[in-house]
Amino acid sequence: MKPFLFVIILSLALSSALPAQSRDVSDALAQMESALSQIDADISSQDAYFLGRAVAANILARYRIYTQKPAATGYLNQICAAITINSPVPVIYNGYHVAILDSPDMDAFATPGGHIFVCRGLLEALPNEDALAAVLAHGIATIQLRQSIEIIKDMRLTQDLSNVADQAARIAGLNEKKMGFENSVREMVNTLVVNGYSRKQVFEADIYALKLLAIAGYSPSSLVDVLTLFQQRGNAGSSNGTHPQPALRIANIQRELTLHPVQDTRSFRASRFALSLR
Repeated sequence: MKPFLFVIILSLALSSALPAQSRDVSDALAQMESALSQIDADISSQDAYFLGRAVAANILARYRIYTQKPAATGYLNQICAAITINSPVPVIYNGYHVAILDSPDMDAFATPGGHIFVCRGLLEALPNEDALAAVLAHGIATIQLRQSIEIIKDMRLTQDLSNVADQAARIAGLNEKKMGFENSVREMVNTLVVNGYSRKQVFEADIYALKLLAIAGYSPSSLVDVLTLFQQRGNAGSSNGTHPQPALRIANIQRELTLHPVQDTRSFRASRFALSLR
């Protein structure tokens, strides 16, 4: 259910409140309309960082940090720095940070605050440093394109609406209506968290990642290598349900690769990759 429908439904419900409560009810509805008006408000880099920390906390509630090889974490952060320092957004609030999750999953996550998490299972499956750079570049792309900000905005708005709805329903004594509203809010949050990025956003991040790789001196085609690996393992490259299949992403990327020629220097980095992760 769309947020503006919540306002209509709750407005109708509150219209039956007692006259003495009308001013409080009116104020509550005014707060809800104000919350709705903020849906497109810009979120600063500092806001994104603290929102990202909340997302990271949820990720770390599910996964443990991999601590057995601190040098590997340092290695990932060096690659991240090489990509970001040459990127259009080299500096963000509190910087970019990469951590390894102690999980066999072939997955990676990036929060709007600059936190990038790579699962140990994915690192173990990658063939070379360029492929590792491609994984990080895609995460960096989602951060620099601020793709998760729209999801965070909706989640923040949902919480604002939920708080106002609680207040309004409490004033009017509409416990049944309040419960129905909360269920709708819960459904919306679940949809946002489970569905994740749209196909359009994934394609956009893929193309942006190619540019990041080329600028940093990595082979853009390494992103195809990563997606081919996902395809072979029967993995869509994300736990989110709306991610397009690797074959579609590969086809989209290959149309762009001719625009990003770069000398293949993977052999030069082979020993460094083997020493750091194996």
